Amino acid sequence: MNNPMKWIAFAGIMSLAACADGGLADQIAREQAKDAVNPVLAERFPGVPLEPASDCVIDNASSGEILKLARASVTGVGPEETALIIEIATRPDTIKCLLEDGLAPFLL
Repeated sequence: MNNPMKWIAFAGIMSLAACADGGLADQIAREQAKDAVNPVLAERFPGVPLEPASDCVIDNASSGEILKLARASVTGVGPEETALIIEIATRPDTIKCLLEDGLAPFLL
């Protein structure tokens, strides 16, 4: 909340989300959401490679969940957002993604 640049970026995300071309808005929101996801994954799942793991979580989140996480990257991650990240991370499709894309390169 105390970083005005994050608020400006978040306002930009919300403005872009209202545009007809949602591709760019989606990409920006997904990147912003990673700022909320990464610290939770690092704390709750130590040793898991963050970049592929956060990609798997974001890829298995709904658009509403991504916007909520993008907002949390600006306002702060609270218990509700932490629970959401853990819930997404433990979905069957997310676990499959983690096994195939997130951890497999490190296990070979």
